[in-house]
Amino acid sequence: QVQVVESGGGWVQAGGSLRLSCAASGNVLRPYAMGWYRQTPGKQRELVGFVTSGINTNVTDSVKGRFTISRDNRNNIMNLQMNNLKPEDTAVYYCKYGSPKYDKDFWGQGTQVTVSS
Repeated sequence: QVQVVESGGGWVQAGGSLRLSCAASGNVLRPYAMGWYRQTPGKQRELVGFVTSGINTNVTDSVKGRFTISRDNRNNIMNLQMNNLKPEDTAVYYCKYGSPKYDKDFWGQGTQVTVSS
């Protein structure tokens, strides 16, 4: 099994920055992908960005230029640097670990990000 833990959420004014971290531990198998998702009440969870155990990283067009993903492959950590935050970025941010060697994905508990105008 894999444990996924997010950290770094909080409250910030519009234009501010936050950095989220996600750590996968336990029986982390490769290859894998780790992704950041976010969800607001009444809406579906949406992908924000991801990394793979190879060299791939990407963020979605909606946050490109403001959000950056980085990772520490050795320690199975993925970070999300969020700059120039907007009120519409307010959401619960979730981290997911997935590997074809498991028949399910592993999710963290989520961390709240609140951006005030």
